[in-house]
Amino acid sequence: MRIRNAVNPIPATTPKNKFTGSSSVRSFAAGCTMASGLLVAGCTEPPVEVAISEPDPDLVFVRGYRNPSDECQLVGESAFTVEFLDDASDLVACPTGSSAMETLMVETGAQMVTQTNSVTFFSLAYR
Repeated sequence: MRIRNAVNPIPATTPKNKFTGSSSVRSFAAGCTMASGLLVAGCTEPPVEVAISEPDPDLVFVRGYRNPSDECQLVGESAFTVEFLDDASDLVACPTGSSAMETLMVETGAQMVTQTNSVTFFSLAYR
């Protein structure tokens, strides 16, 4: 006759069990919940806007850039824009923070050239 000894796979007292007790697990879970709550709260704060103190210059608007009613306008030469004009790109001005500005950036990959109080300028290469 064989006698088998039953062995409990989890001993009653081990260093590991000291940290997996129910109160420790609850404390750990509460700490994780609080930390994740702070992390999420940090993500939902509105972005900080960059304030530009340069006043709006006199601009020469030619037409809507993508269509006649586009808020983003093709800009012609003026004392302010002369340094941003290029023979291989269009200079486009959009109202800062507008949805038209955001879609222009997404659709064209345009990078900002400069900004005034209420207008953001983009150079869009066409060659």
